[in-house]
Amino acid sequence: MTNTFSRQVLPTPEALRPWVTGIGSVSVGAASAEPYVQLPDTATTVVFRVGENGRRSTLVVGPRTRASYHHGRRFVSCLEMRLAPGITRPLLGVPAVDLVGRMVPLDELAAAPARRLARELRDLEPEEVVPHLARSFPDLSGAADRSRTALMTAGADALSMRTGRVPGPVRDVARELAVSERQLRNLFAEGVGLSPKHYARINRVRAVLAQADDVPWAQLAATTGYYDQSHMTTDFRTLMGVPPRSFFTGRLPAARPCQAALAGR
Repeated sequence: MTNTFSRQVLPTPEALRPWVTGIGSVSVGAASAEPYVQLPDTATTVVFRVGENGRRSTLVVGPRTRASYHHGRRFVSCLEMRLAPGITRPLLGVPAVDLVGRMVPLDELAAAPARRLARELRDLEPEEVVPHLARSFPDLSGAADRSRTALMTAGADALSMRTGRVPGPVRDVARELAVSERQLRNLFAEGVGLSPKHYARINRVRAVLAQADDVPWAQLAATTGYYDQSHMTTDFRTLMGVPPRSFFTGRLPAARPCQAALAGR
């Protein structure tokens, strides 16, 4: 069966950049026999979804600690908005840790900010969503603790892969931010939903996924900060369910039915 899946990165308006790390459009025109992968992800994502019957829904997809494999995709289009670290509670009224591994209709969250956002988005056309949010998101400046958000952003940046730099140990990052390791863990639980260590592991495995086509395995392990190729393989298998060679040759775990096509892919 023909796979008509497509993804497009959309520009993020200047007004949204303090709150959103990326916006994307995803669509598929037919079911595919090929399984698709939901990668481990550190972000909480708000998904505005339109199904084949024109029905609209807005979902919140929490961080994913491990990959999952799915089939049974139906026609759907989605607008995906990835929230910056520390923004989940000011925007949705819940800490990120409450959303880990979950996909929840926005209007089913009990907090008033989430229900208000669901009402605002309910009657919008897909092309109206981002302009509307660009106008309304600056109101978060009163709800967000700027110093805490800045600390969360700095911690997430320090534990993320960057060109030419591998993240240091969590204890060193805590020292750099002038907080205890316990404070850093609490900060990440609320602002990201994951421990600092798990955040760094996911970020590193995603770096392996991004670079694997161009770099030999041993070199890739070194450039992504692993002690050796064996450690990289073990970490990859833990988060992805299969070792790197199996993943990149298409020998994937058994796929399961998808409960909501494409949401948070």
